Amino acid sequence: MSQAIAPIPEDLDNSRMGLLDHLSELRDRLIWIVAALAIGTMVSFLFVTPLLQFITAPVGTKLQALGPTDTIGIFFKVGFAAGAVFAMPVLVYQIVAFIAPGLYPHEKRTLLILMPGIMLLFFIGASFAYFIMLPVAVGFLQNFLGTVINQEWTIDKYIGFVTRIVFWIGVFFETPLVIAFMARIGLVSGPQLLNYWRQAIVIVSVVAAMITPTVDPVNMAIVMLPLILLFFMGVGLAYILYKPRAPRSLDEMDWGGDDD
Repeated sequence: MSQAIAPIPEDLDNSRMGLLDHLSELRDRLIWIVAALAIGTMVSFLFVTPLLQFITAPVGTKLQALGPTDTIGIFFKVGFAAGAVFAMPVLVYQIVAFIAPGLYPHEKRTLLILMPGIMLLFFIGASFAYFIMLPVAVGFLQNFLGTVINQEWTIDKYIGFVTRIVFWIGVFFETPLVIAFMARIGLVSGPQLLNYWRQAIVIVSVVAAMITPTVDPVNMAIVMLPLILLFFMGVGLAYILYKPRAPRSLDEMDWGGDDD
């Protein structure tokens, strides 16, 4: 006797087209991101000279360009980096808007509330890297073996060095709010994170070694201590904000590619 085949729920049946809808939405959001980067970069071109003066201020002298086209490359590199900073609100919004359909309504509200804080922490971290960490690193590097080596830095190497430090320190300063959001939606909890504190310190050490331009303990400590503090701040927020995530029913899922 043949068994009756249960009909496919309408939501699941409609989800077959959801992939194309999400790909279309991803395309639209990438277009917005590229447009924001392009506009931000073009605006930044107007301020490249004062930006270069600001970036190279810790060195205290003009840097060298060895190749005939090096200055043009630096012009575009600095303009694009500044343009990415100007476009960051649009970038963050588009990323959040793309993942929002997979969240509960209260999770969407939490994410929107945290967005300004995430951006603020990035700028605080970047400021910390530039105003506190960079002068110490530059001073150490300029004096290291200074009695036998004449320190004459090139502009391209220096710009890459500064942008790497400032960007990644800014990113890692966002750690507490990212952990807080993950705890709020039930992905991690305070006790879980605290059990991995040893592994976290090892990871922080590796990260500090990768982004720190020197191997001396002073610069390593300047990078490691804030990152460790940020991790434990995130653990504390996870203890406060953790909320178990209930299973999601079909009726609550957003299968379509609806916009925000």
